[in-house]
Amino acid sequence: MLNNKDNSQKPILVILAAGMASRYGSAKQVESFGPFGEKIIDYSIYDAIKAGFGKIVFVIREEFLDVMKSNVGDKLPDSIEVAYAYQDFDLQKFGVYRVIERQKPWGTGHAVMSAEQEVDRPFCVINADDFYGFDAFQKMANFLQDQATDDEMALVGFEVGNTLSDFGYVSRGVCELSATNHMQSVTERTNIYRKDDQIVYAEQDQETVLPHDSRVSMNFWGFTPKIFEVARAMFPRFVEENHENPKAEFFIPDIPDYMVKQGLAQFSVLPTDAKWFGVTYKEDKEQVQSSLQQLIKDGHYPQRLWKEKKLVDETLYLDF
Repeated sequence: MLNNKDNSQKPILVILAAGMASRYGSAKQVESFGPFGEKIIDYSIYDAIKAGFGKIVFVIREEFLDVMKSNVGDKLPDSIEVAYAYQDFDLQKFGVYRVIERQKPWGTGHAVMSAEQEVDRPFCVINADDFYGFDAFQKMANFLQDQATDDEMALVGFEVGNTLSDFGYVSRGVCELSATNHMQSVTERTNIYRKDDQIVYAEQDQETVLPHDSRVSMNFWGFTPKIFEVARAMFPRFVEENHENPKAEFFIPDIPDYMVKQGLAQFSVLPTDAKWFGVTYKEDKEQVQSSLQQLIKDGHYPQRLWKEKKLVDETLYLDF
């Protein structure tokens, strides 16, 4: 536990919530799944605070601010610092002056860059619509507090077989590991799914089998602010090479993969056998609700995560 420390000494949690939810078909970041309207993002924040994170940064579209504040940010304990960063189409702040017409921003790596002004110490990056479980947050919080340096960063590695949807393909960063559990490479595979008794990914009409226990990135990364310096050097080159491709995305794994191959840093892979779940597709919702109800029944979470702030006789909203 890190809660005996001042918030300014605790790691930061950066939550990527600017996605347009094209496959899910709605603003899944604020979709209700818990018994009192809790979102998946609420359970992540609850776990993160319990593990010892002291500041939450939401990366969102600016027009989504009021929705995110009223549904999530304003309900959090007053003891936790909350900030908002905007992912938008202004590339000049990243040293890119070419005018490019796009319907969507430039991906998860671009989203992380958008949070730079709110991050001044080791931090973790997660997706808003993925459920990771307390074990992942505790392992990452301990790493960021005790081990993270500009030369040693981390990711939580899930088993790919524990991260799939029953209703369609998913995207995962597939890791190759060294004997010391350091990442040697991470490659974004955008079409992973079950086929019979196997797990495969498809590229250019060719299917490749993945072992069930292959470690994959679920965008649960532990960085120091050095990552911004590296991303700022990489991103203009990426844009220049892809400015005519409206679907090109600058993925988070591109950055640590480059850093490892250039000898700029190592990335420890923190293993977890936890079962991920999320809402890639609408059909996932019932399964997510059922899984959360079971976790509540088993005592991992209270029935209501956040107490109403209007209760003037209470000043603490989490009992850790």
